[in-house]
Amino acid sequence: MPRKPNYRFERNERAKSKAAKKAERLQAKARKSEDRKTETAERQNSDDPA
Repeated sequence: MPRKPNYRFERNERAKSKAAKKAERLQAKARKSEDRKTETAERQNSDDPA
């Protein structure tokens, strides 16, 4: 006998998975942006002749 579908639970699980994936991407994007900012700042500081 097949199991009774639980559509609400399955939909919530998909939404939770999607939210976690999105948060991970945003965190990676923010980390990459921060790395780029520090790299630019370091490069500008090292290029200064003073």
